[in-house]
Amino acid sequence: MSQYILRRLALTVPVLLGVSVIVFMMVRMIPGDPARVMAGEAASEADVERIRQQLGLHLHPVVQYGIFLQNLFRGDLGRSTMSRLPVIDEIQAALPNTVELAVASLLIALVIGVPAGVLSAVRPNSWVDAISMFIALVGVSMPVFWLGLMLMMVFSLRLGWFPTAGNDTWRHLVLPSVTLGLSSVAIIARMVRSSMLEVLRQDYVRTARAKGVPEGRVVMRHAFRNALIPVVTITGLQFGNLLGGAVLTETVFAWPGIGRLMVGAITARDYPVVQGTVLTVALIFIIINLLVDVLYAYVDPTIRYD
Repeated sequence: MSQYILRRLALTVPVLLGVSVIVFMMVRMIPGDPARVMAGEAASEADVERIRQQLGLHLHPVVQYGIFLQNLFRGDLGRSTMSRLPVIDEIQAALPNTVELAVASLLIALVIGVPAGVLSAVRPNSWVDAISMFIALVGVSMPVFWLGLMLMMVFSLRLGWFPTAGNDTWRHLVLPSVTLGLSSVAIIARMVRSSMLEVLRQDYVRTARAKGVPEGRVVMRHAFRNALIPVVTITGLQFGNLLGGAVLTETVFAWPGIGRLMVGAITARDYPVVQGTVLTVALIFIIINLLVDVLYAYVDPTIRYD
């Protein structure tokens, strides 16, 4: 297991290098000049050129990437061109808020999605199955930004139960986490249902029922545990998607997370912040995938990484 983890960690380096190349090129394809944004529309060309020299934007892109890579290996993501603060400090301030939102959203998705999927599989083609899958279909079809605005209009503006923006108290977390979590409810519920239906058709499940094992024990101990592998996979991927998909939710609810930081950086053509936030999200995805693979061995003892 330790050798497998070390190999996976070693593969992290080329993956992050590939991501850094892609994001470095893509941010420079965004229309607009960061130096002009910083200087303002009324600034003279001399002022804009001076700022461009200070930021190193006058250099060839290959040279710029080499400097960025050299700083990256030292753990330096550069400084924001707008706030002039170290990028790593801005990420450290915003990332915990995004993780908090993603964890709360994932808990909501699991609490609703897993029971809904199990009930649908145990009672296939019943009214429970129909209602669960209909709700799942609606959940996966609704755009996150539209759902956030609708929840805000009903529960904030009309009922006044929850605030519309900020992250001061737990009440500020409710609407963003529900908005972000409902889209994952549909995916998790459908995956649990599909996996459970496949397991419930196996011979050992029929044998357990023939022996008179209580149905609840058959479902939870014999079927659900063996159906967990794809569920663990989709849960890990959904957590990564929640971190990346929090961009729209954080923007709608003014949640001070890494997604909102990324959107502001793209708008301001703040290359160092965009590069730093994308690399951070990519690293989190890699770590989550590694943790999911390691978790397989504990869910299914037959899996070994030798």
